[in-house]
Amino acid sequence: MDPAKRSVIGMFMVLGLIAAWAVIVASFSGAIGALPILLQAVIYVAAGVAWIFPAKPIMRWIVTGRWRA
Repeated sequence: MDPAKRSVIGMFMVLGLIAAWAVIVASFSGAIGALPILLQAVIYVAAGVAWIFPAKPIMRWIVTGRWRA
């Protein structure tokens, strides 16, 4: 597959991943909302950074065309 097609497909995959991640995190908002505010902040910051790890293989595929390094 040529790089232009991989870029478009990969972009939609990353957007889908972010949307799914947001839905998953939001589904726990009731339980997280009951926690102290500082703990909530830590959890939401961690969740906001954690989506990067499942996105790495997608980014690698966009650039190289392979899923693994």
